[in-house]
Amino acid sequence: MKSIDEWINIVNSNQKLVDNGKRLDLSFTFGYGNDDYLFDINNGQILSINRRALQTKSGVFKIHADTKSWEKHWLTIPPRDYHDIFAMLAKKIVTIDGNLIPLMQNLQYFKDIIASNRQVRTN
Repeated sequence: MKSIDEWINIVNSNQKLVDNGKRLDLSFTFGYGNDDYLFDINNGQILSINRRALQTKSGVFKIHADTKSWEKHWLTIPPRDYHDIFAMLAKKIVTIDGNLIPLMQNLQYFKDIIASNRQVRTN
């Protein structure tokens, strides 16, 4: 996983991606193995990503997978079933729960911010 600051910068410097989420003002929980991270989003920009310290603090919805699964998802060319969070959901690699309305209304945005942690091809 890239550093949190690097991940925030990648998303916030992608104007098209920020524009796609411009109506969003929410927090969601991203589960990475045994750790949960809260993504605070406002107008499509990630304001912060913080490790969740209290179980009572949570986002509108949660997307969770083990670390090995996310690492496969973030390969430059992910293997079959790891290329997309919904492919991962269908194979029970990832779990998604909570209020799914904002996720579904902004699906491409969330898929893109998670995939933005993907390794970059260096040719």
